[in-house]
Amino acid sequence: MTGAALRHFLDLDQIGPDVLRNLTDRGLARKKARKDSPLGAVDHDAPLKGHVVALIFEKPSTRTRVSFDVGIRQLGGDTMTLSAADMQLGRGETISDTARVLSRYVDAIMLRSTDHTHLLEWAAASTIPVINGLTNKTHPCQLMADIMTFEEYKGPIKDRIVAWSGDGNNVAASWIQAAVQFEFELRLACPPGFEPDAGILDWAKQKEGRVQVVEDPRIAVDNADCVITDTWVSMGDKDPDARRKALSPYQVNASLMACAAKDAIFLHCLPAHRGEEVTDEVIDGPQSAVLDEAENRLHAQKAILVWCLLGREE
Repeated sequence: MTGAALRHFLDLDQIGPDVLRNLTDRGLARKKARKDSPLGAVDHDAPLKGHVVALIFEKPSTRTRVSFDVGIRQLGGDTMTLSAADMQLGRGETISDTARVLSRYVDAIMLRSTDHTHLLEWAAASTIPVINGLTNKTHPCQLMADIMTFEEYKGPIKDRIVAWSGDGNNVAASWIQAAVQFEFELRLACPPGFEPDAGILDWAKQKEGRVQVVEDPRIAVDNADCVITDTWVSMGDKDPDARRKALSPYQVNASLMACAAKDAIFLHCLPAHRGEEVTDEVIDGPQSAVLDEAENRLHAQKAILVWCLLGREE
């Protein structure tokens, strides 16, 4: 990327709608190009040949860890997986110093962090691209996979209706950003005290996004093209029993799905706590697209990696 502007992938509100649209299309194209290929095969163009990406995890991961690792290998690159315990960060070295040193060793950094401010510190100090693999505030890579999945099943997402039922968490925050950038209607049903980040809601309002927060999940889901939820209790959450009690009316079950459009799909970023935020009947049912959604993390992130590392949208 000599001579090109540094390209981080931190949040959907920081990247233009045209770029996001192109990345979604490129992810779908890469998926189609690999049809019937062995998962270990390298893409024909191997655009990341000679590149090394550091994957840094402050919290456990299944989909993020495996999809990034496999995606980079399919693009012809190599990976290095690290945790704070593997580095001097665990002994007090600053993020800034670590980021500046790693910028001399690897070509990009993917970070899955417990704190969004850590992500911003990494990005501010790094002279290589930094990708947000998840923070406590947002989860933009997941949303790129979700948009891909919606469009595989339902066609263009512009002007369609998406409904969220449950905790207004980091994934919900990225859905709000996506609603503005991809121009669809988003309705979020959340109990009092569990509403999405106020700053992100204010940003959506300023951008004239079609984002609505309601208390009744049936209002949110009414005639929706897609219904989404996420876990009620995450690592580090306090008082899980109180959270479950407050969120229990927001479970996505057959009764709630019946309020959506007849051909609506169900999405969940996984892992799911079956019997809590979603029933087996829904997540294993004919409207569920969760496995395609999980697979699409791989393809969406490959498009992101090429954009960040090579400074192009292909």
